[in-house]
Amino acid sequence: METTARPVLRSRVWPIAGGLVAALVLGLATLGVGRPVETLAVLLGATAVAAGVLAWALVRSRRERRAFEDDLTGWAAERAAQAERLRIARDLHDLASHGLGLITVRAASARTVPGPGGDAERARALADIERAGRDATTELRRMLTVLRGPGDEVPLCPAETLADLPRVVATARGAGLDVALDAEEVVASAGAGLCVCTVVREALANVLRHAGQTRASVVLGRDAEGLRLVVEDDGPVVGWEPHPGAGMGLAGLRERVESLGGSLVAGPSSRGFRVTVVLPDPAPPAAGLLGRAQS
Repeated sequence: METTARPVLRSRVWPIAGGLVAALVLGLATLGVGRPVETLAVLLGATAVAAGVLAWALVRSRRERRAFEDDLTGWAAERAAQAERLRIARDLHDLASHGLGLITVRAASARTVPGPGGDAERARALADIERAGRDATTELRRMLTVLRGPGDEVPLCPAETLADLPRVVATARGAGLDVALDAEEVVASAGAGLCVCTVVREALANVLRHAGQTRASVVLGRDAEGLRLVVEDDGPVVGWEPHPGAGMGLAGLRERVESLGGSLVAGPSSRGFRVTVVLPDPAPPAAGLLGRAQS
């Protein structure tokens, strides 16, 4: 996890002020003044200049100090937030691994019980697995509730799968984008299916922001490397003024893809802009099936 370097206060205000005052003193030492009135006037002028330099240095140094303290406070808050995220990640990992491990061990032990008592043991195992799954789900919801703010309630819905990909494309069409979907009959894990839907949604949103209501294509298939997704547009429509976002969309997608062991490449193409994702996802026995869709 990348962290911001600790802010350091580097100020040249007082060296500059000292140099100006020293130059003023040297100038007075070499200046020849005859009458007392002139001497008094020169001294008063030099004092006013020195006082102005010192006042400027004081104000400037205080301003830099306040800025440094603000940066230091932000840095400390960022470090604290990262530490809290790591703690929550460890807790979630421990909770998930404990629950899944218990379920796996209980199922494996019951599956191998022979004889007439096997059916009764498997029934007890199913009850134990149900109880462990409910407990783990309750704890996960409790931890996620802690992470939400007062106004962050969202409706509960199942995680997206490849079966939801046509709906994601239809939403982009509803926003005015001309999208062609070409998806082979592929089978993917739950994580890969959710990742594909997320990438397609964000990539099509980027097309609308940067190229307007242009044409785009979404191609999904499987090759020797795993799932391959390509989202490409035909370039901006004539007269369209891009509306760039914060620049974090592709970075977030790349992190999501890399967390699954995949890769994301984005850049200009012969047509417009292309996003290519490769997910080395082994095909599970039956999950997230999407028949070949063309539209």
